[in-house]
Amino acid sequence: MTTYYSKEHEWIRVEGDIGVVGITKYAADKLGDVVYAELPATGKAAEKDGVIAVVESVKAASEVYAPVNGEVTEANDALADAPEKVNEDPEGEGWFFKMSLADSGELSGLMDEAAYKEFIAGLD
Repeated sequence: MTTYYSKEHEWIRVEGDIGVVGITKYAADKLGDVVYAELPATGKAAEKDGVIAVVESVKAASEVYAPVNGEVTEANDALADAPEKVNEDPEGEGWFFKMSLADSGELSGLMDEAAYKEFIAGLD
């Protein structure tokens, strides 16, 4: 299981040809208390860098982008009743959706954990 990160603060944890996608702890912390997550429907086409979901906090609404091309296979319906999971465990139970990967080669354009940590260190 390998996790990759985008410059838009999404992560994707890949097992085989399925990826689990969410927002990073950095993004969740910047958003503040999450109050709502609009998740994609199963079967929705995910286009790399395209808007796939929306997360709303007490501060703002923010778009969630697909880190790679593929198709949504499952949404984390638990977020409907407990959107705070995004803040409590953003890279665990606070995941947004699962997707099949159209081309696993696209993952090479994303960052590993060390590169992402270096990236966010330069933002603050």
